[in-house]
Formats: sequence, C-alpha cells, structure tokens
Amino acid sequence: MELLKIAVQKSGRLHDDSMRLLKEAGIKFDNAVDQLKARSHTFPAEVLFLRNSDIPQYLKDGVVHAAILGENVIIEKGGHCTIVQKLGFSKCRLSLAVPKNQPYEGLHFFQNKKIATSYPNTLKKFLDEQGIRADYHQISGSVEIAPNIGLADGICDLVSTGSTLFKNGLREVHTILQSEACLVRTQNLSVGLTALFDKLTFRIKAVQASRNNKYILLNVPNEKIDTIAQILPGMKSPTVVPLVREGWSSLHSVISENDFWEVIDQLKAAGAQGILIVPIEKMVL
Repeated sequence: MELLKIAVQKSGRLHDDSMRLLKEAGIKFDNAVDQLKARSHTFPAEVLFLRNSDIPQYLKDGVVHAAILGENVIIEKGGHCTIVQKLGFSKCRLSLAVPKNQPYEGLHFFQNKKIATSYPNTLKKFLDEQGIRADYHQISGSVEIAPNIGLADGICDLVSTGSTLFKNGLREVHTILQSEACLVRTQNLSVGLTALFDKLTFRIKAVQASRNNKYILLNVPNEKIDTIAQILPGMKSPTVVPLVREGWSSLHSVISENDFWEVIDQLKAAGAQGILIVPIEKMVL
C-alpha cells in the first residue's frame, strides 16, 4: 500500500499546530515525540519532521509528497510546489525594519543600503519591483542583531508581535507580505497518492469549517420565523422544530464566527430568545 509522506516542521509553534490539525482530521500517530518520522495507525500516511527551510527541497526531490509549511518559505524556496489550502494558523508577516533612532521617510531609505535577511529571493524581487538597489547579507538566524553590530543598515525578517524588534532597538517600517501555514503538495503524484492527498484535503477542510462556524439554536414566536430565517446566514435554511409551548418554535442553523456578534444583535432585535451557541467538532460541506 502506498503511503502519503507529509513533511511537518520538527519543532515550534508551527509543528504543534500542524500535529493538532492532523489529529483533528483523524490522522493519529504513536510515538511521534522526538522522532524523525512517524507512521499513522489511522490513515495510510507517514510524517517526517524536518527543518522548515529544508522542506521545499524534500518536496522538489520527491522525498515527501505534501507538507504543512509557512507561506513565506513557499514564496522564498518553493516555486515547484502547489499551495492547496491556507490553514489560518502560524500567521506572521515579512517586514523591513530599521533602527529606532534612524529617520525613515519611505522605501527610498534602502537605496544603496545594506540589508540583512533570511529571505534574499523575496526581498530582492520586492525591491526590484520598487526600483531600489541594495546589498543583501543572507543570515540564517538572529537577523535582528545585524544593525547593532554594523553588518547592515536594516533588516528584512518575519514579524509576529514585534517584541523581538523592540528588544533589539528596531522598528518595523514596511510589510512585504503576509504569511500563514499552508497545505502544499508536489506537482507530480501517482493516481493512488493523489487519491490519498484528496482524502487528506477533504478532512482538513471539514476541520477548518468546524473552527470557523458555530451551531446556533434559538426560540422564536411562530409569526417571526420568516423574519428571523432571513437573518440567519445558514448553509441553506434553518431547521424549524415546534416547541411544546404553543405558538413557539426552535430554529437551528450554522453561523460564521465572523458574523457572530452582528447577527446575534439582529436576532435579539427581531424577537429571538434563549439563544445557544454550540461548537462544531466536524463540518462536512
């Protein structure tokens, strides 16, 4: 039987969130702690725990068939792989930063300057598009220290909260791109592996849908059913269940997390009572 080989970052927040997602998708592993690889006992798949920056090459070489990878790494190194699904976690941004006490009035600041970065390809492409020429110093880690030791005038690095920049006397001045975790696959998969990957994608979409939606139950007077049904942004239309109390019914539907508070206010104004919001474990569309 063919095994779908999935690459995951070997440690850190992206690793934890990726393994949690796979578990929620019913792909579980025994003895996956401190291992280089682990085979699932619930799905024909094997996970390889790799350095984030190495994963694009493993995809290119066909060592792994799919990966959960930061969008920033895909843009920098993964032109040969395909983004199938953005996953909504491990969000960050790739930004330019300069010393706090350095005057900054725009991107022309970087003209003929030295910039330290771990993302030279992405940075060069961006600055070329802006018509700016600069010298690049590629650094594997601790990019933020470069201006303090005289190696660079500014940096281009990943930013999440900005606390690391602050601690090193830097300030963020321009965002180049937004990034989040993505599910990617190689461009050439056998028929069997494609079928397995499609099953994986289906499960992940079901997990994502459940995270982004809530199950809502509410009591309404029968004469208000049509009005309230138009407010509920359900998948098709709400389920209506008569209550023991004459003249009342219970409406059941699904509501997006993004619409939650706005819709709740509208429902209350329209006469809904006893509103309950319940998490959804899985949601198959």
